[in-house]
Amino acid sequence: MKLYYSPGTCALSPHIVANELSLPLKLIKVDLKSKRTEDGEDFTQINPNGYVPVLVLEDGKQLTEGPAIVQYLADLKPEHRLAPPAGSFERYRLQQWLNFITSEIHKGFSPLFNPAFPNDAKQVVKNQLTARIGTAADHLAKQPYLLGEQFTVADAYLFVTLSWCPHVGIDLSQWPVLKSYYEKIAGRPAVRKAMQEQGLV
Repeated sequence: MKLYYSPGTCALSPHIVANELSLPLKLIKVDLKSKRTEDGEDFTQINPNGYVPVLVLEDGKQLTEGPAIVQYLADLKPEHRLAPPAGSFERYRLQQWLNFITSEIHKGFSPLFNPAFPNDAKQVVKNQLTARIGTAADHLAKQPYLLGEQFTVADAYLFVTLSWCPHVGIDLSQWPVLKSYYEKIAGRPAVRKAMQEQGLV
């Protein structure tokens, strides 16, 4: 399988999941400004939207969108329990969290990284994003991971989004439970390996 990625983006989440499952990946780095891959391909021919991640299977089929990719990877090795079984109520809980992280946290960062976005509006966005991160913190005050005792693909995704906090002036230490959660996940061998492979550490 090939994973098209750009270092530190949401493509780190499927990279972590693949490492957790010991699934071999060919990593292909993408320059998101030029929309070219490291070997000179026009990335818009792979994903017309021009963003990562993209997973390409051995038979040439492609998946885009991180939440879809991480569930696909988890289902390749269900015995690792990175996603609850399809059709179970817990699987819908997983999808609930993946949707929340995508729409309420991940997308909340986008304007803050955009230099053209007005500063006054950025503060409004930052306040809302902080409230949404607080929702995750409140939940994690009751249990070690988003779905309970088991680390899942949702935790990998949340970890990646939390890693962006220092870049937009959000101090994770205002939520001690989240700071501990982040450090715990950062210490996982699969996470350290993915971050090393992307040149982030």
